Amino acid sequence: MKIDAHQHFWNYDRQEYSWIDESMASLNRDFLPGDLAELLKQNNIDGTVAVQARQSLIETEWLLRLAENHNFIRGVVGWVELASSHVESEIARFAKNPKLKGLRHVLHDEQDDRYMLRDDFLRGLAKLEKFNLTYDILIFPRHLKFACQLVRRFPQQLFVVDHIAKPAIRTGQAGAWRQEMGQLAQAENVYCKISGMVTEASWTDWSKADFLPYMEAVLEAFGAERLMFGSDWPVCTVAANYDQVLDIVTDFLGRVSPTEQAKIMGCNAVNFYNLQDSHKTGERTS
Repeated sequence: MKIDAHQHFWNYDRQEYSWIDESMASLNRDFLPGDLAELLKQNNIDGTVAVQARQSLIETEWLLRLAENHNFIRGVVGWVELASSHVESEIARFAKNPKLKGLRHVLHDEQDDRYMLRDDFLRGLAKLEKFNLTYDILIFPRHLKFACQLVRRFPQQLFVVDHIAKPAIRTGQAGAWRQEMGQLAQAENVYCKISGMVTEASWTDWSKADFLPYMEAVLEAFGAERLMFGSDWPVCTVAANYDQVLDIVTDFLGRVSPTEQAKIMGCNAVNFYNLQDSHKTGERTS
């Protein structure tokens, strides 16, 4: 089974998606399951994990409705306010839906780089294990030292780093990032998505070679057992189409065994997000 472990949907609204600036004008439209389904079919991808793009309960509700109506969406990573005093009841409400697999907060947009270590945030995060939910860590390299502290506090909680923590691929800087990613990977409950790379490179002038040092680093740090492929569609389309993003990763994986390729391209995502119950492809017919 091949799984795209990271993609998004939205009904475009200028205010709700204010992070889409003029340089991303091609994203100023709706991106819905019908737009993705054919791309998955063309590339023999069996299913996806849809990840929140807005920090609202409405977003989580909407993604879960999409997942109910489109079976290729095997799981949803939603959002609740983990710092809320009502966090447990909100999680419990959404966790009744088996398609909810995890939660995420856009940590890299918080003014406080230590936001993830706030007491109220930590109290909320501590509730996830009770509901068997994962947590996606969305950060920049400058946050890695705090992420290391975070994951050590919750050794039984499953975490995954989105977009290999967004290193400066455009400038080729990797030294400090590589070292801190290695430190983060020492926590065996932390996984990493090989995703979001093309948007950290030069959008109009990248080559496959640009990404090699970064993929080599995460393969060395996490091993084939804790990596998973994600397209970051449709955000990736500002720099590359779906086929190109997939080709960057699959070409790199030619150096590992077929068994390891299968893990990174699907098996790890199935196990991490507990997608075993979502085994059918295509849209629902009833």
